[in-house]
Amino acid sequence: MRFTSEQHLDDGVLARELVVGEIPGTLWTPRLMPAPLILMAHNNGLPRTDARLVARARYVAAEYGYAVASIDAAGCGDRPRSPSDERARAELRRAMQDGEQADELLESVVGPLVEAAAPDWRTALDALLALPGITGPVGYSGWAALGIRLAAVEPRIAAVCLYAGGYVPRAQREEARRVTAPLLLLLQWDDEGNPRRHALDLFDAFGSTEKTLHANRGGHLATPRFELEDSCRFHDRHLR
Repeated sequence: MRFTSEQHLDDGVLARELVVGEIPGTLWTPRLMPAPLILMAHNNGLPRTDARLVARARYVAAEYGYAVASIDAAGCGDRPRSPSDERARAELRRAMQDGEQADELLESVVGPLVEAAAPDWRTALDALLALPGITGPVGYSGWAALGIRLAAVEPRIAAVCLYAGGYVPRAQREEARRVTAPLLLLLQWDDEGNPRRHALDLFDAFGSTEKTLHANRGGHLATPRFELEDSCRFHDRHLR
């Protein structure tokens, strides 16, 4: 790992851009170290520079004292995509604009994206935990499909907070049965891109003995601010 830039922010957080091999990322650390680590990923490969993710990361670091990391894994953010990936995404956009049933197209986009992204996140986790001041256990927050895969294969992840507003492929729905870490699943009741029945069935599938579902009215982007605070308290219970 090497750091390529750093910025001291006005909330006391240090934001550093980093590279692990070919994997670009950002690490936000609080004033007081050492600190437990939370991995934060955006749904379906959106970039780590997305304003909503950055705001969440800064809040978690500044107000709750966690180190927060995000990366642009393979196929995510500005990372290159294969011609077949681009064709699948274009077909998905067309189908959704036309109001067509898109489950199979989502499967063809999100499934390969998770398969490609998960190894990069595990590589980054190895490098992050080798840094002075970054401690385990590790939490995860964000993209549900990726979080399921990581929690199923990565024993260092001790708590997972998942946003149900993103398509979860069949493989990850089955993998949820292998996830035993404490779970907080956030559901927007009127999410136009994630039918609530799918999210409720997914919640039932998790093998975790401690699992909590928070459901709020509103669409995909209407998650209440207090859920961010609740997710931090959830991580406090399991990472401190």
